[in-house]
Amino acid sequence: MRIRSLATVLAVSLGLVTAAGSGDAWAKGKKKKKPVATKVQPVEKIAPPNAEQKKALAELMGAYKFGMDKDEIIGLLSKQIDERYAEQISATNDVMTQDKLRKEKQKEIQRIKQSYIEFDGKKSGWDVSLIDSEFAHKTSESMLAYWENAGGKNQRRFFFFYEGKLWKMFVAIDTKALADDQRNFTFFRGLMEQRYGKARTVDNRAVWNAGDFEVHAVDKMAFYGSFALLIQHPGMLKDVQATRVANAPEAKKPDGMIEVIKEKGNDSDKVNLDENSDAVDAIINGSKGK
Repeated sequence: MRIRSLATVLAVSLGLVTAAGSGDAWAKGKKKKKPVATKVQPVEKIAPPNAEQKKALAELMGAYKFGMDKDEIIGLLSKQIDERYAEQISATNDVMTQDKLRKEKQKEIQRIKQSYIEFDGKKSGWDVSLIDSEFAHKTSESMLAYWENAGGKNQRRFFFFYEGKLWKMFVAIDTKALADDQRNFTFFRGLMEQRYGKARTVDNRAVWNAGDFEVHAVDKMAFYGSFALLIQHPGMLKDVQATRVANAPEAKKPDGMIEVIKEKGNDSDKVNLDENSDAVDAIINGSKGK
């Protein structure tokens, strides 16, 4: 991408030089020279993941499958939590400890259920968060959150649904274990490419195509101190995008008073408010009514 960008810059620069240099020729009535064709560097071809890399990418899916509804996801998570706590409960003979563990298990399952949200237009804390660009309102989208903190993991997995069906997962990676000089996207991408193979670059993300699904490495360090891996179904993505476009909010009409001020500003720094008394009254009366 860097080579191609450099070639583009050079091509533009040469074009400008040619245009500047041809000015005198045109003044003398000479014919315009044909532009010299520039050689465009070919786009780097990325080999698809091999069998081992596809297997590693598939591990990111876990036991979850696209198309599952929230109850199926909660059922899988509840089963995982049950199994984890069963080991802890059986490891002790203390009745009070066992009872405490059972209560903790129920609280954890309850937190998952309570995390479910439908993006129906009501603002929530998620609208300004590390997942704020992963959903839209009033488009039949919803989400379930789960903190994966077992087996040495410390990450959050977000399940995104469209029309009630799972179509995407967003896994926020804990970066506390990384040294300061490793807390950058170049290093993170390098680690991911060691495991999953060479990635394409799309909208500043590293992207792997695993056939039935895509995996994106996402940089969220600047504002949220985190990296993330996004796993999504390409086919369902098209449906989601189409719905978002169809339900996109209308662009706000320009404020009439502001437009008048702008227009008047072209001729004079002062605005004659008498000419716009109706608009002024509306603003004054409206403010009084508040």
